[in-house]
Amino acid sequence: MAQLRFRDFHPDDIDGILHLWEELRATGVEPVYGLSEVLASCQQDHAVVAVLDDVVIGAAVGRAAHAQGWIVFLSTASAHQHQGIGGRMLAALEKRMAPIGLSKLSVLLPDTALRVDAFKNQGFEAKKNLVYFERQIPVQRNELSALRELGGRLMPRGLWDSIGGMQHEKDLLERRLVMPLARPDLAERFGVVPPSAVVLFGPPGTGKTTFARAIASRLEWSFVEVFPSRLASDPAGLAGALRETFTKIADLEHAVVFIDEVEEIAVQRGGEPPSAMQGVTNELLKIIPMFRDQPNRLLVCATNFIRALDTAFLRHGRFDYVIPIGLPDSDARTSIWSRYIPPHVLADIDVDALVSSTDGFSPADIEYAAQKASQGALERALSSDAGVDGAAGPSSSDYLDAVADTRATVSREVADAFLEDIESIARV
Repeated sequence: MAQLRFRDFHPDDIDGILHLWEELRATGVEPVYGLSEVLASCQQDHAVVAVLDDVVIGAAVGRAAHAQGWIVFLSTASAHQHQGIGGRMLAALEKRMAPIGLSKLSVLLPDTALRVDAFKNQGFEAKKNLVYFERQIPVQRNELSALRELGGRLMPRGLWDSIGGMQHEKDLLERRLVMPLARPDLAERFGVVPPSAVVLFGPPGTGKTTFARAIASRLEWSFVEVFPSRLASDPAGLAGALRETFTKIADLEHAVVFIDEVEEIAVQRGGEPPSAMQGVTNELLKIIPMFRDQPNRLLVCATNFIRALDTAFLRHGRFDYVIPIGLPDSDARTSIWSRYIPPHVLADIDVDALVSSTDGFSPADIEYAAQKASQGALERALSSDAGVDGAAGPSSSDYLDAVADTRATVSREVADAFLEDIESIARV
């Protein structure tokens, strides 16, 4: 007669755990903990199995967090349910974990779970009025070393929402880039292929770098900025260093890769004799198709001078979109000014006058003027007889004077050329 035994988990039991996992999911129950977490706890924490004729028919897996233990997985094969096996596995697991000094043993169950008798019979109590929240950590520990080697980082959450104004650009980037990448299941349902590479072009200071970082923040992906000027000093040469960098990027699970001023390494080819940069451009043209074959990554190239780019660089098949990022309109300038003016004086500031006087200013120009006004007001208060305590803060005249002393980065000629480029080059 077959004998039922309860023993500690052994690495040879993994196939049995996998079978129990799939059988549980087939009933419509989605376990709270993922399969990788369950297998990790089997090997690193505490686990017992029920064995009949050397076949694993049940498993109970737990882990400890300080004085509290958690049941990570409990399942019994469907052919052996209602035999008290679940309760006996829980008892064995609790006995195994007792020496580490637990004061509480807890379990989280999906609301579709039907098999709760084992927990009730072992003295577990259902707690009411509890809400469970969880958040997936976007970058795993094993990725961090590769990310540090690349000089990459995780962008702070909320960068997307902090962009003042530029609503048209934000809506466009949200629809074309963020949504298909963040919701690949939805994109697949509608036959949309998530983008792999885009070019952002526009006058200097319009926020192309800010948008690239915000996209990474919005997706919660790693952000890696590639600096051609730094790679140029590599012993392998710029082309070799570029190739090696993208090889390392392939080790990341998710990544937004940003190359600013890409015209430096994607210049128009031609001329005799060929320039030294043509080899770099050729290398980049070979890298992009390989990059596109890797899922869960986005290459964002930015340029102030899109006409300087090699014509082959922008063709279909390399970049999904060529998106213009222009000067802020009046609504955007209103939002940008409101972000830089201290809240306690905002109601007393003639924002409409500031918006009108900064037509043609880039976001960077407005930030410079705002900081100039604030610094001037602070220095004036420090040197006044009333002192800084008696000063309310910057006034409308402070801001208007600062605007008058600020030279717009983008000339009329550059702005007109940008509008022409939108008509002839943009692809949205």
